[in-house]
Amino acid sequence: MAIRAWISLFLCVFALLGSESYASESEDTQSKEFVVTLDHSNFSDFVGRHKFIVVEFYAPWCGHCKKLVPEYEKAAQILSQNDPPVVLAKVDASEEQNKVLASEFDIKGFPTLKILRYGGSVVQDYKGPREADGIVSYVKKQSGPASAEIKSSKDAEDFIDVNKIIIVGVFPEFSGEKFENFTAVAERLRADYDFGHTSDAKLLPRGDSSVSGPVVRLFKPFDELFVDFQEFDVDALAKLVEEATIPTVTVYNKDPNNHPFVVKFFNSQNAKAMLFVNFNNDLFDSFKSKYHEVAEQYKGNDISFLIGDVEASQGAFQYFGLKEDQTPLIIIQTNDGEKYLKPNVEPDHIASWVKDFKDGKVKPFKKSEPIPEVNSEPVKVLVADNFQDMVFNSGKNVLIEFYAPWCGHCKQLAPILDEVAVSFESDADVMIAKIDATANDIPQGTFEVQGYPTLYFKSASGKLLQHQGGRTKEDIIDFIQKNRDKAAEQAPGKDEL
Repeated sequence: MAIRAWISLFLCVFALLGSESYASESEDTQSKEFVVTLDHSNFSDFVGRHKFIVVEFYAPWCGHCKKLVPEYEKAAQILSQNDPPVVLAKVDASEEQNKVLASEFDIKGFPTLKILRYGGSVVQDYKGPREADGIVSYVKKQSGPASAEIKSSKDAEDFIDVNKIIIVGVFPEFSGEKFENFTAVAERLRADYDFGHTSDAKLLPRGDSSVSGPVVRLFKPFDELFVDFQEFDVDALAKLVEEATIPTVTVYNKDPNNHPFVVKFFNSQNAKAMLFVNFNNDLFDSFKSKYHEVAEQYKGNDISFLIGDVEASQGAFQYFGLKEDQTPLIIIQTNDGEKYLKPNVEPDHIASWVKDFKDGKVKPFKKSEPIPEVNSEPVKVLVADNFQDMVFNSGKNVLIEFYAPWCGHCKQLAPILDEVAVSFESDADVMIAKIDATANDIPQGTFEVQGYPTLYFKSASGKLLQHQGGRTKEDIIDFIQKNRDKAAEQAPGKDEL
């Protein structure tokens, strides 16, 4: 499972993935709905007539969507009075007829909100709050100019938040190619950062106050606190901004101000090194210092660094199968899903272990529950450490359920799989098995598990198929028999050996 699959556990910030009404109304009062309902038949025409619109892709059964309903409707009502009015819309992405739209906008979970600009020609992710006042504030800022003019010390004080990334262009005049390119970068990145411009650097809290520009000054709440750029090519400046907004070491604790930088850390294409330590540890300052030295050494070498407080990082421990008695620990996950672990690390060991990792001297770590001492139930238990032997080396036709212990659909399927397994008990060539995919690593690149339960069938001849049909006992048995028979036909007969 890709590392993004557990960001929700680690941060508790992402929501997971009928035609009944979505907006709520009181039973006594029929009030006007300010959120516009769109579907496949009117979406393109409606969006095409708007310079700026926010669209929510939802499913009626989604709990997070239901929670958003009154907040989104209240925000839509307030924004309808804006000058000019701002439209909030919604699409039931679970409806079969709207799935093309969901695919077009790469909707992977509910609710997902998108900002569509210039008739839908520019699409950006909505990255703002989910309560009414926050939605209104964020949308007003996004629908206004991409860069706000800073005319006074009061403007600068109100605009430059010491806990956020703020980007300000200093220009002797607000015209010309360099100013236009700065504005183009602001338009491109406005969903992620706040942009401003001024003609007076003396108004800014940090940096050389004598510059007249053109210069771009990026303020940040970490490392050197600000950095100046004099690059005005649009792509090059955008890249410099993105690079400068990644902390040398990202901090993860319970401070919500760190949340955007943690998200950025996990969205990076780099290998991800994570040091988990109790921030109240007597040696914390030593760990932090030594780790920062290593991060500085490898900056720009395809590896990003995060330091996480053990108390705040229980989602990561659950995902990786780590234990608190292994802390302080470092774990590195690469983009191919491999993980490398150094438990009970000491400050002076950090640099040498990371070097060994970079030199290819560290063996991958695999998360696995213990292999069952007794595995005699009809549905066999798989763990990471016996998966290869029981599935790929068994020579059997194997139906595998990837499940999560908390999943309601998995609990409903459990007795059905028991019945299926009992029906094949006398058939030595067929095995029904299950694996807790939250507690065990599964072979990377082989199985695509994006929800629970997920069923795969591995035939005796090695053919791999995902079961996407019905989940009755009869459906599953029929699926196994059909694909098991095909595998038998393709395998060489005794007379051919």
